[in-house]
Amino acid sequence: MGLVQFVLDAGRKLFGGADVRAKVPTQEVREKLVLAIGNTAGIGQVDDDGIEVTEPQDASVFYTVQKGDTLSKIAQQHYGSAAKYMAIFEANRPMLEDPDRIYPGQVLRIPRS
Repeated sequence: MGLVQFVLDAGRKLFGGADVRAKVPTQEVREKLVLAIGNTAGIGQVDDDGIEVTEPQDASVFYTVQKGDTLSKIAQQHYGSAAKYMAIFEANRPMLEDPDRIYPGQVLRIPRS
């Protein structure tokens, strides 16, 4: 994946940028780790080249939430069905606690259907 860009002032407060080094079991865990770090206020980019995945899988698509977006709208765009919004919600747990609480600038995982 490499360098993943984030909106610098979106999310919770923490620190500047992040160079992550880890060994994780799946691509899903890698992506959630990057998103948990990157969706933190003050983080403008995450370099995940140092994350090794022991069981490689297809990567998800990352999507930056725009003003007026809902998970249903995003699901319609990516899957052709607004009803599949829960797939996006589940793919972004524990970063998302409520499917109605997303914010502009937040980056979400959109699993391949």
